[in-house]
Amino acid sequence: MDMLLEERNQVTIVRTDRGLTIGGTRLTLYDVMDHLVAGWTPKLILNWLPLTEEQLDAALSYIETNRAEVEAEYQTVLKETQERKNYWDDRNRDRLAEIAQIPPKAGQEAIHAKLQAWKTKLGLIP
Repeated sequence: MDMLLEERNQVTIVRTDRGLTIGGTRLTLYDVMDHLVAGWTPKLILNWLPLTEEQLDAALSYIETNRAEVEAEYQTVLKETQERKNYWDDRNRDRLAEIAQIPPKAGQEAIHAKLQAWKTKLGLIP
């Protein structure tokens, strides 16, 4: 009975249609990789992603054991994500330009100016 319980509680990495997924979650190893590449510590990752220590340890262990495979898949995921972003940016460019030209509603000029200033500061608009 104890052996069965341990097997049920063991965290697994499962291949789904979304890629390598942490068993029992909707998170992929690529979500964890994003944070590792950004230089996050495991403690920070635990604070940000809804994972238990055991789930994160299983993910980190799998990544380390299968580094070449996971890294190759991660690069593919990054490339596909960028391609999708480029597609939607191109598709929506004209409409977003139209929206940007709409003047703020009466009484919202100050907040609009503040928002524009923040966008400029963050480099979102020239």
